[in-house]
Amino acid sequence: MTSIIESVYLNHIQLYFSINPDSLHKPLILYLHGGPGDSCIPLTQKFNASLEEHFNFINLEQRGAGLSYYKFSAHRPPRIATFIEDIHSFVEYLLKRFNQERLILIGHSWGSVLGMLFIQRYPQLIAQYIGVGQVINMRHNLQLQVQFLKQQGVKLKKLDLKHNLISDSLYLTKKIVQQQGSLYGKTNYAMLIKPFLTAKAYPLTALINRLRGSQQSIKFLWPELMQINFETVQHYSVPVCFVEGRHDHHVAATLVQDYVHTLDQSVPLIWFEKSGHFPQWEQPQQFNQTITQLCL
Repeated sequence: MTSIIESVYLNHIQLYFSINPDSLHKPLILYLHGGPGDSCIPLTQKFNASLEEHFNFINLEQRGAGLSYYKFSAHRPPRIATFIEDIHSFVEYLLKRFNQERLILIGHSWGSVLGMLFIQRYPQLIAQYIGVGQVINMRHNLQLQVQFLKQQGVKLKKLDLKHNLISDSLYLTKKIVQQQGSLYGKTNYAMLIKPFLTAKAYPLTALINRLRGSQQSIKFLWPELMQINFETVQHYSVPVCFVEGRHDHHVAATLVQDYVHTLDQSVPLIWFEKSGHFPQWEQPQQFNQTITQLCL
């Protein structure tokens, strides 16, 4: 089975997504990509296509990102709340279209921020939430990134995260990648770039727009993202599960490990021993089997 690209006009923008429109009666999975702005349809089509055997797997390219790119207004840029309302409108569109009451939500990295906020606001629409590379506390994560790099013997430049938040955060991420803390056993993102170069959905203009979308999303959303902290949330009204790469120092998996012990409900934490921040693409066969077992 192969998903196709469709679009729908919601909240004054055209949103693009991958979907198998013939999977009328299968459970719906909505995948929220990372970033902000890191659209990834070619990656889920390559690595996660087997999920379409059991689910209608839908990957939404969020506003301003990838195929859904448009130039943000500097005077009225979107906020995190804007994305939550986009997802709400899109979820209602999917549920109505396929005559279902709830869907399964998977959020990765930045998408896990959106996912956790969404299930708190609209739990009645969600059958299950799965956080991958789950964000818990962004400020604490920065501290753990610095700690990991120093343990690796990396000499860091003088950081000023108060005045140079975006540039210094991106600098730390680059160093994390080089130290195999993002993709386990790899010092670059080559394996995540190649599928875009051969994707039919991504001609040259789309590749350029993906880069533009990523840049503008970081510029306008990063400061707000840095304020995210879920540590005070002790209960969720939907079933929750976390899927983590054992070697994730990009978004420190240890924060998730500590967090699950503070919750007043049982939340499974599933480890991928040969993954960093991207278990869905580093160990795709195991990931797809895990999602199938969790959700069927």
